[in-house]
Amino acid sequence: MNECILVVDDDREIVKAIAILLEGEGYRVLRAYDGMQALELLAANPVRLVLMDVMMPRLDGLSAVMKIREKQNIPIIVLSAKSEETDKVLGLSMGADDYVSKPYNPQELAARVKSQIRRYTSLGDINAGRGRIINGRLCYHTDEKILYADGEQIRLTATETKIVDLLMRNIGRIFPAEEIYRRVWGEEGVSPENTVMVHIRRIREKVELNSREPEYIKVVWGIGYKMEKM
Repeated sequence: MNECILVVDDDREIVKAIAILLEGEGYRVLRAYDGMQALELLAANPVRLVLMDVMMPRLDGLSAVMKIREKQNIPIIVLSAKSEETDKVLGLSMGADDYVSKPYNPQELAARVKSQIRRYTSLGDINAGRGRIINGRLCYHTDEKILYADGEQIRLTATETKIVDLLMRNIGRIFPAEEIYRRVWGEEGVSPENTVMVHIRRIREKVELNSREPEYIKVVWGIGYKMEKM
């Protein structure tokens, strides 16, 4: 069965255009025109990725993203006419994995969809394994790609898992934001610092006892981020 993508936008012409683009790439496309309809379709269908507009009636895109994140970690790409950096950071902080500004380049959009699905698929295959990395309160199961803190599983998105995987496999090593972006997103980023910073903050909120005074994921000012050895 072809991968199923949910496209959500109150502009029906935009939904139609994106659907034609993605169907041409071999995907199956579901269409929704507001956040509430998107949640209903997600509950009833095995969706692998969501393309979500921001400004919509009934339930806006960012609120819908937060609702989705309560239950699922599938990739979400926010698609919005708002191109300001603060809007991008807000979308990522709400739980989105990527952000594409309108008007979008069709080839770029298709490439980002493929990249997110490929990364999610590689991280989402849960197989039993014995590989573990233990660092203080944290225990990372390398085969299953699952992180535990104090024995409890931490719910991470696919992008957050990729960052955790990189840091836990290289405890003590400092990674510049540019390198984290290149390894996790699989491409060179233009000013990737904010994107990486937002994801690091979300991970800290999930794993640290006090995210304002992190013990594990440390910033080394002017250089990058590292997983502190405990």
